[in-house]
Amino acid sequence: MLPTDDIVYLKGVGPARAKVLAAEADIRTPLDLLLYFPFRHIDYSKLATVASLSEESGMVMMEGTVSNMAVVSTGPRRERLTVDFSDGTGYIQLVWFAGTKWVREKLKPGVVYNVMGHPSLFNGQWQMTHPELEVSTGQRSGTFLPVYNTTEKMKQHGLGSRALARLTEHLVTCIEGIDETLPADVLQRFHLPGRAEALKAIHYPASAEQLNAARNRLKFEELFFLQLDNQYASTSRQRLSHGRVFASVGDCFNRFYSEHLPFPLTGAQKRVIKEMREDMRSGHQMNRLLQGDVGSGKTLVALMTMLLALDNRAQACLMAPTEILATQHYNTFLRMLDGMGIRTELLIGSVRSADKKKMKQRIASGETQIVIGTHALIESDVVFRDLGLVVIDEQHRFGVQQRARLWDKGNPAPHILVMTATPIPRTLAMTLYGDLDCSVIDELPPGRTPVRTYHRTEPRRPLVFSFLKQQIDAGRQVYFVYPLIHESEKLDLRDLEDGLEMVQNYFPRPQYQVSMMHGQLTPEEKAFEMYRFKRGLTHIMVSTTVIEVGVDVPNATVMVIENAERFGLSQLHQLRGRVGRGSEQSYCILMTKDNLGATSRERIRTMCATTDGFKIAEADLRLRGPGDMQGLQQSGVLELKLASIVDDEPLVQATRNLVRDLLDADPSLSRYPELRRHIEHSKNKMLWSKIS
Repeated sequence: MLPTDDIVYLKGVGPARAKVLAAEADIRTPLDLLLYFPFRHIDYSKLATVASLSEESGMVMMEGTVSNMAVVSTGPRRERLTVDFSDGTGYIQLVWFAGTKWVREKLKPGVVYNVMGHPSLFNGQWQMTHPELEVSTGQRSGTFLPVYNTTEKMKQHGLGSRALARLTEHLVTCIEGIDETLPADVLQRFHLPGRAEALKAIHYPASAEQLNAARNRLKFEELFFLQLDNQYASTSRQRLSHGRVFASVGDCFNRFYSEHLPFPLTGAQKRVIKEMREDMRSGHQMNRLLQGDVGSGKTLVALMTMLLALDNRAQACLMAPTEILATQHYNTFLRMLDGMGIRTELLIGSVRSADKKKMKQRIASGETQIVIGTHALIESDVVFRDLGLVVIDEQHRFGVQQRARLWDKGNPAPHILVMTATPIPRTLAMTLYGDLDCSVIDELPPGRTPVRTYHRTEPRRPLVFSFLKQQIDAGRQVYFVYPLIHESEKLDLRDLEDGLEMVQNYFPRPQYQVSMMHGQLTPEEKAFEMYRFKRGLTHIMVSTTVIEVGVDVPNATVMVIENAERFGLSQLHQLRGRVGRGSEQSYCILMTKDNLGATSRERIRTMCATTDGFKIAEADLRLRGPGDMQGLQQSGVLELKLASIVDDEPLVQATRNLVRDLLDADPSLSRYPELRRHIEHSKNKMLWSKIS
């Protein structure tokens, strides 16, 4: 068994190092250390040589001797230590800027050392900064040395990769009795090694084949329990939760459908509304994710779902992340519901206190049937008479606790619909949202023409501006989007103020009128600028990304995104969605510098090649990884150490199917005590079904 429950008592750690391990690597117990996996291994039998080094070498281990130790003062109480290291094929200079006294005392001429680090060229000379170094044992044949991620603070406390290896080397001798987490029949069916064997081999494999088997087992385990948490929550909710029964389709829904539809529903919209209709009359709480590309008609679907709640004598609310988007939804609802006698109100922070107080009274009495708002909706004094449906737009922009507070405003709990205009790749959706039912609107309303996207660099700016003048002279409007408000010394970007000056120089008054929009404006100033642009009183909107969602001006046909290489794919796609909302051909122009990196070039190429949000989401997942998408890193939902949603899709599918089969056969997992223990341990974990 593992020696202690606290890493502080592990030989070689102690209080100071334990504190650093906890702060820098979240290692608090010996098991945490075993689960701190090496990111690669070095084969002792394949030591690198100085002569074989290249700029693509990465981390290497070499063997040789030291000479020519030199110390140079670099400031008050600061010095640089350089040492020549030779392995018989050439020399590399080892460099230390900290801990130099300890290194000087340790190094002895003539002693053979193993040195490990990242070589780099500096003025034609190979260097290795802050390498790890120890006396060579002469060991060779096929021994794999684990290499761990460390931080400068860890290294300063003697916790570099080799020190961690010495700690794990002791631990792997004590893990034979560690609890198995996967059922025996699962191990047998998928030919997986036991947990103790896998944990030992992930650190100290006897062969490359054993290492691969260990990695596969531990990846499987991560994905299996991620799927189990989500799917168990979903099946439990379906078995145990009692939702409002919305049995009626009444006057609100039918009258709107027959008299107020702004355009015929697409087949996808009809399918999604039917799915939600079935949910809400099932007797179970609806908990559904609605995905749809920019302009696919999610807002209309949400409104019609809210009308079903009204037909069943319940209230409905919609929470949006910004006042701009909330106001946009409010105005859209007023326009669509005009003449139906449905009381709809807007609850946002900028509403006057006296008006807000009266509005809350109407909400509490049930006089107000539909409420649209921002975070103001979750204030403790906002009380609904009978909240039956909650719609959350751009749900990833809200924190876990914010979403949870809406959950408690209905009794019984309201039906939940969460929406996102950022399409989620299928692999990611089925992994992360296993406890949500997913609906997808995969058609655009008739009459929408795909936006044409072009990449342009600075030398072609005059041609771009000439094209913009043609569009404006033809009665159209234009967006300019910048990544910053004020000039930054660190980033070589066109800032908003500089951009405004440039635009006004090319488009002089009074012939051309320009608006400016950014997050530091007051709500009243934003509303004023938006009003001017929507009414056509200004021709150009110079803005930051505050217009990313919620701005709907059908007459705006060109979106120019400055420094487009600084934006992620999903954000570029969201910004592009602000144009192409009318019947006229629209354009998106991506302005970048000339010398783009490989990742930036791929993002720009993808944007120009497709307007399909799901294809863009797949590309974004490949380029950035899931941790940066949809706020997942912040939410703590996706905590995978080894597995990759992108690279391990077959394992994702296999574990998903396995968990589904297990729960179909044994919903309470009574035959699997190890899985029941996991569920009990995780039952307070905040899943999407609990936070929507």
